[in-house]
Amino acid sequence: MATSSRKTPTASALASKRTLPGDPSSEAPSKRRSLALPLSLPSSGPFVEGSIVRIAMENFLTYDICEVYPGPHLNMIIGANGTGKSSIVCAICLGLAGKPAFMGRADKAGFFVKRGCSKGMVEIELFRTSGNLVITREIDVTKSQSFWFINKKATTQKVVEEQVAALNIQVGNLCQFLPQDKVGEFAKLSKIELLEATEKSIGPPEMHRYHCELKNFREKEKQLETSCKEKTEYLDKMIQRNKRYEQDVERFYERKRHLDLIEMLEAKRPWVEYENVRQEYEEVKLARDKVKDEVRRLKDGQIPITDRIEEIETQRHNLEARIKAKATDIKETSQKCKQKQDVIERKDKHIEELQQALIVKQNEEHDRQRRISNTRKMIDDLQNELRTTENCVNLQPQIDAITNDLRRVQDEKGLCESEIVDKHKERETLEKEKKSVNDQIVQFDNLLNQKEFKLRQRYRDTYDAVLWLRSNKDKFKQGVYEPIMLTINMKDNKNAKYIENHIPSNDLRAFVFESQEDMEVFLKEVRDNKKLRVNAVIAPRSSYAEKAPSRPLSELKQYGFFSYLRELFDAPAPVMSYLCSQYHIHEVPVGTERTRERIEWVIQETRLRQMYTAEEKYVVKTSFYSNKVISSNTSLKVAQFLTVTVDLEQRRHLEEHLKEINRKLQAVDSGLIALRETNKQLEHKDNELRQKKKELLERKAKKRQLEQKISSKLGSLKLMEQDACNLEEEERKASTRIKEINVQKAKLVTELTNLIKICTSLHIQKVDLILQITTVISEKNKLKSDYMAAASQLRLKEQQLIDLDESRQRLLQKCKELMRRAKQVCNLGVEQTIPREYQTQVPTIPKGHSSSPLMAFQDLPNTLDEIDALLAEERSRASCFTGLNPTVVEEYTKREEEIEQLTEELKIKKVELDKYRESISQVKERWLNPLKELVEKINEKFSNFFSSMQCAGEVDLYTENEEDYDKYGIRIRVKFRSSTQLHELTPNHQSGGERSVSTMLYLMALQELNRCPFRVVDEINQGMDPTNERRVFEMVVNTACKENTSQYFFITPKLLQSLPYSEKMTVLVVYNGPHMLEPKRWNLKAFLRRRRRITFTQPSQ
Repeated sequence: MATSSRKTPTASALASKRTLPGDPSSEAPSKRRSLALPLSLPSSGPFVEGSIVRIAMENFLTYDICEVYPGPHLNMIIGANGTGKSSIVCAICLGLAGKPAFMGRADKAGFFVKRGCSKGMVEIELFRTSGNLVITREIDVTKSQSFWFINKKATTQKVVEEQVAALNIQVGNLCQFLPQDKVGEFAKLSKIELLEATEKSIGPPEMHRYHCELKNFREKEKQLETSCKEKTEYLDKMIQRNKRYEQDVERFYERKRHLDLIEMLEAKRPWVEYENVRQEYEEVKLARDKVKDEVRRLKDGQIPITDRIEEIETQRHNLEARIKAKATDIKETSQKCKQKQDVIERKDKHIEELQQALIVKQNEEHDRQRRISNTRKMIDDLQNELRTTENCVNLQPQIDAITNDLRRVQDEKGLCESEIVDKHKERETLEKEKKSVNDQIVQFDNLLNQKEFKLRQRYRDTYDAVLWLRSNKDKFKQGVYEPIMLTINMKDNKNAKYIENHIPSNDLRAFVFESQEDMEVFLKEVRDNKKLRVNAVIAPRSSYAEKAPSRPLSELKQYGFFSYLRELFDAPAPVMSYLCSQYHIHEVPVGTERTRERIEWVIQETRLRQMYTAEEKYVVKTSFYSNKVISSNTSLKVAQFLTVTVDLEQRRHLEEHLKEINRKLQAVDSGLIALRETNKQLEHKDNELRQKKKELLERKAKKRQLEQKISSKLGSLKLMEQDACNLEEEERKASTRIKEINVQKAKLVTELTNLIKICTSLHIQKVDLILQITTVISEKNKLKSDYMAAASQLRLKEQQLIDLDESRQRLLQKCKELMRRAKQVCNLGVEQTIPREYQTQVPTIPKGHSSSPLMAFQDLPNTLDEIDALLAEERSRASCFTGLNPTVVEEYTKREEEIEQLTEELKIKKVELDKYRESISQVKERWLNPLKELVEKINEKFSNFFSSMQCAGEVDLYTENEEDYDKYGIRIRVKFRSSTQLHELTPNHQSGGERSVSTMLYLMALQELNRCPFRVVDEINQGMDPTNERRVFEMVVNTACKENTSQYFFITPKLLQSLPYSEKMTVLVVYNGPHMLEPKRWNLKAFLRRRRRITFTQPSQ
């Protein structure tokens, strides 16, 4: 509960703050509403314009609902730390549109709303003669914004800031508003910042404005001075530069005169070129006409030769026709000769064929006789072999016996192969099962590797010790278990957070030993030798792993508990025994959200020392003094190590199953080897029986084969003897046929001879005609040669005519082009006549051409050589003016213009600079003199305050340069011991108490001069010693309780005894605790009456 009371009976206020009984968190205030009921409202008489009349808070920081009615003078707010004193300061700042970050607590207004609430409200009522101003700020946490109201009407923050500024309230000025978290920053203010804060706090409204104007004027003055200096320097440089270039400009104009003459010569040269080309054109035209006449004469001389060539060509065509006819007759006769020759050749070929057929028959007869002899010999050999074979015994019984043995072996072999196939199938099944089990074991190993990876990342020494233990287990006599975090296996991952929050990390990474001797061996090797930082524990001798809890879980299920910690995981018995004995995991239940909702009832009913809800851990203790139950709760941390679950029992079963599969595979492989060996032996025996049967069958079939061969050879011999041939008859027939063919051949030779004679005669006639046509062709070639010579000469003349005509056209075009260029040089149009001063003779236009006359300038040479010589001379003179650039002349002219412009601008800038200096002088006088008087008043009061404390202090106006108005500042110098000198107040030189005293006295020095409506100072006496605190308090009371002073808020958690108080003070006492009265039962008058009764009765007792 927080209450406020004044010494005067007419001014008191009530504020409240409550928390739930038994709430384990001191940071979570109650959500119950508290009402503020004013006992008597203060009168508005002593209040100054802008003073705070009322402060209302709802769901703000520690308050549910609270209203505070401060007095018009000194308001002292006292209470223990954490009760809500600074919450009132925060309400003043935020309610008057102050920045949340200025308080030094949070940067957003939403953080000032009471925990668990979505909205909060602050309302400040300010005194105003025309009617009080009520400013309301509603803070919406969900929307992260504030809603503003003035006199219950919605408005904007900007309008609120304007209204507050109009009352000269500056919550961001440390000279007026000094919150708890900003007390230390006052001493950190620079001299410049302190001057600005002092001007805004107690100076006239125009003082700070004049200071800002002076800084702006001075800045513009510096800019103008810099600009004038730069322009003056630049103007001097340009004048000097133009003086350097005057001689170059004169030389440039001299060069230009030579260039103008060169331009005139170049303008006349085209006219001279035109006249020269025109004369050449006339000469070419006369030569062309002469060649044209010669071409006409040569063409007339070629006509008789052409006529004679045509006659000879007709005669040649006739001779060629006769030669062609003779060639046709020769071809026909030659064709007949060829046919006769072909018939004769066929007769010769027929005779040759008859002779060849006779030779073939003779060879066939000789071959038949040889084959008959060979066949008879083979028959004799086969008959001898047959007689030898008939002496062998009957082989069929032996063949039948071998067949039976072979069938029996094949049956045994089939059974063996069937067993091999079955064994293979069995092996494939076992291999698949083995692969499946291996995959499951790999999955378990991966999970274990995840645990080990987390252990290696967080506790590398422990991980290295685990590796050493796995390699050296033979050194230990009894059981040794790896770190608990590796041996624990959660049944459900989501419950891992309970185990990790219950068991400290040092034990989670501890090795568990069953023997003290084993643990000493381990620690000596790992800690002493390897320098690894590890933990080790010993499991209790008597097992606690199966110890029953003191209360059955069935009794706790009504409170939402579903399990004890021990049932949430599996672990080796020694590890489980250690955890039960050390952390009582068999006694700590785990509940749900339902448990947390009824936690107070659960604590009172169950009397459990530890318990878990869904997201919190509760520890319950009983006070030794009051026997009251005290509970504390902490939020559960997120699980990091035990989230990976590995069922070690299942993994052990899988490993045993894998061993059984490997044993079966070995048995199957052994059986396969034996079956393959048996099958190999049966295969060998089968091959031997087959070979024996094959040999007997071959012996049995050999006699039958010999009989068949003898029969076949006898048949062949009979056929060969029947196929006999008569060679004498065949020879006689062939001779008769050859004679007949020879008679036919003689007749054909006679006919061929006659045809050859006819062909020879035709060839002689053809040769005579060829000789005649040769003579005609020779005459024609001679005429063509004469014609070609004349034609060649004609072509030369025609080409010459063409060349001359092209020259004439080219010269004509050149004349026109030169005329156009000459006119262009003289700036004459196409149809424009040539001015008289450009002409040297009367123009003459050649007949049939539109040409231009010879042109020249009268005062210049009239030949190209003279013009070229004069051009060379002028160019040589112009080239003597080297290093000249037309841009130099342009730049020279531009600089002359710029010099004139800069001179004018410089005059304007100097006039403007004089005006600024005059303004600075006027504003400086209006600002600096009142400021010096103000600082002198502050210094006087500040020095008096320090003198009353047997110390020394002074305040002065400090600046390094009188013209640098932005460097002006207020310097505070103090000394607290007579043996020291005055030192400037800094964050480092003075102690915290000395800085607090200096800050407080400076603020008190401003109090009587202050034009602000109120001042707030929060816990500035924290670092003061009792003597200084008493002295400062007396000064605050004496200063703040004077007439016509502004309102003053002084917040402190403690007060010394026997301090002086004033009737004008208002004391606001803030209480807080679980046994506070309800707001409706709060009666300050009844409390005072009871206190008086106790005071009066105590002396009599």
